[in-house]
Amino acid sequence: MSKAMGLDRRMMLAAMGGALAAAKAPAPRPPEKPPRLRPGDTVGLIEPAGFTDDLFDLDLVKETVAAMGLKPRPGRHLAQRQGYLAGKDADRAADVNAMFADPEVRAVFAVRGGWGCARILPYLDFATIRANPKLLVGFSDITALHLAFAARAGFPTIHGPNAASSWPRFSWDAFRAIAFDGATPLLVNPVAHEDRLVQRSGRIRTFRGGKAAGRLLGGNLTVLAALVGTPWMPAFDGAILFMEDVGEAPYRIDRMLTQLSLAGLLGKVAGVVFGQCTNCAASDASYGGFTVSEVLQQHLEPLGVPAFQGAAIGHVASQFSLPVGVRAEIDADLGSIRLLEPAVR
Repeated sequence: MSKAMGLDRRMMLAAMGGALAAAKAPAPRPPEKPPRLRPGDTVGLIEPAGFTDDLFDLDLVKETVAAMGLKPRPGRHLAQRQGYLAGKDADRAADVNAMFADPEVRAVFAVRGGWGCARILPYLDFATIRANPKLLVGFSDITALHLAFAARAGFPTIHGPNAASSWPRFSWDAFRAIAFDGATPLLVNPVAHEDRLVQRSGRIRTFRGGKAAGRLLGGNLTVLAALVGTPWMPAFDGAILFMEDVGEAPYRIDRMLTQLSLAGLLGKVAGVVFGQCTNCAASDASYGGFTVSEVLQQHLEPLGVPAFQGAAIGHVASQFSLPVGVRAEIDADLGSIRLLEPAVR
């Protein structure tokens, strides 16, 4: 056997040995879940998107956090402004990075949404974030962070009220059960006490009945659609997709759902929950097009998976807290979401 043939054989055996070793090596462990919140914990306050221009509003935010039994720690760049953003992209990202690097901070609350979270994604230190799991809390534009964390950090976050939200009893109880108690509740819309023969608020509409289980992923539809095709989107295979929006005309909802469909995302999910579309009716009184519900039916019914509309998710005072990234089961006939695992340890 020639030297060349012997060398080739040794290289082949070495490659086979390396492949066998890689096959036997355990897969990288996912990061731990974030710690549950406890009274007295310090939580960070960040503005990763829009700005707050009234310091009185920030005082209310701090008092709200204190009323939860927590200690607010404002980010270094809180209350800054650049145009319609809460400071420069690098500065807003620096506050996120600093909160996850700070061992005294146990969770991170977004003060508000607006627009701008997607702009800071390239500046985030996901190695540090992944190594320090903490609950990230917020909704609306915070969807960009939730999805990026699901894709890059791998631990649950909470799609729920922003720190500047009004936090009525329903929202607070829903958040406390998940973030403080580590509960796995059955989430159903509250029963309205109305002087009517038939309840009108809090109703659900089932597009296709049945139950489905999978990882909860989603958030604001506009933000979600804008991240399609970027490195910040998690895989939606077998997921329970939840969505909400505000101030969007029915044709724009149609356009964004069409984008999700053409990108192949809708065809991968195990089930769909559409929450509230606040102020999404057509402004023209003579409008003769589709309603939001009709648009949803056109896109969701053909998927052949359980799907319903009307859950308490989105730009409403009383809203669920949904742990992004945890497994859940939906019942589209009942309009319910049951968590199958806690979001915290």
